[in-house]
Amino acid sequence: MEKLKISCPCLLGLESVLAGEMKRMGAQNIVAEDGRVTFEGTFEDAAAANLRLRTAERVQIIVAEFEARSYEELFQGTLAAPWEEFIGRKDAFPVKGRTVRSQLYSMSDCQSIIKKAICRHLEGVYHQSWFDETGATIQVQFMILKDKVRLMLDTSGTGLHKRGYRKNSVDAPIKETIAAGIVDLARIYPDSVVCDPMCGSGTLLIEAAMKALNIAPGLNRHFAAEQWGCWPSETWQHQRSACLDEIRHDTTFVGYGSDIDPEAVRLSIENANNAGVGSKLHFEQRNMKDFVFPEAEKKLIVLCNPPYGERLLDIKEAEELYRSLGKVLKMEEGRSFNIISPHDEFESLFGRKADKRRKLYNGMIKCQLYMYYSNGERRK
Repeated sequence: MEKLKISCPCLLGLESVLAGEMKRMGAQNIVAEDGRVTFEGTFEDAAAANLRLRTAERVQIIVAEFEARSYEELFQGTLAAPWEEFIGRKDAFPVKGRTVRSQLYSMSDCQSIIKKAICRHLEGVYHQSWFDETGATIQVQFMILKDKVRLMLDTSGTGLHKRGYRKNSVDAPIKETIAAGIVDLARIYPDSVVCDPMCGSGTLLIEAAMKALNIAPGLNRHFAAEQWGCWPSETWQHQRSACLDEIRHDTTFVGYGSDIDPEAVRLSIENANNAGVGSKLHFEQRNMKDFVFPEAEKKLIVLCNPPYGERLLDIKEAEELYRSLGKVLKMEEGRSFNIISPHDEFESLFGRKADKRRKLYNGMIKCQLYMYYSNGERRK
């Protein structure tokens, strides 16, 4: 088989972060698009992507790409794809997807036609007219954007933001993948000291600790493609073993989290232990207004996702919280602050103009990551 074309959707604003992860993983021919990044590789590389990528939402294999302005073109394009390279005689192959700004606007019709074309193709390969689909599930996904069709197979199953450590959470927690993106942009290293004065269920600090210790985010979960007959089973064992060997146990990283809610503190401790970073993180119940920086720490990174109007508080309460946060977070040499918010007036409420801003999406909510550095340093 020739090299696979592998596609990884991501939250808008994290494309360059994900592309950087892929580059560090050794991926080839990386191409960033809006909301996804693609690369070329093998089954081994796809397994590595599932286990290692922190900001990818899932890992998909692109089976075919073509233009279709009629249902007949959609059928013929699907029919010509090499489905037998992935789907066995007994495998289940449900179809789902979406269409955007295309002449083929009916998702249910597109779904039905793609399914029919795959069946017709496999009938010719396996010389059978009926597929009972009792084997492994190979999810077929389609995306039709401006009449350009992309047919893919989802290797991940459950979304990759489901790391396995967060069994429970507080209301409206930050998604693990955007938390990992903030951690990447904040430049967390194995010797970093990190604080979160409104830690919620601990996600930002846990993702920071996992990166600092080089713990692969997918180590504590399984993936749909592990059941696929076409997939060399040894790739998963090989990649898991490599990830375990690469964990850094000698780091000096430490994180401090606090929250006014005692249940949030309890959940943070539980989640940190589940993620294997409990010994590196310290949590306590404390009002954000009483936050103090750890003593004797000259270099320190603050990560924060304050509650806001669309999430937990009403607008007035959120604005007062931003003012209080600005009074508490005093900038000194060696410190940096990274705060995500959807409020257009955050900087004036916080009391300082950010040194750098980055547009991100927390779920469907458009936000800005406000980044502050000592001496106004602007990092690349």
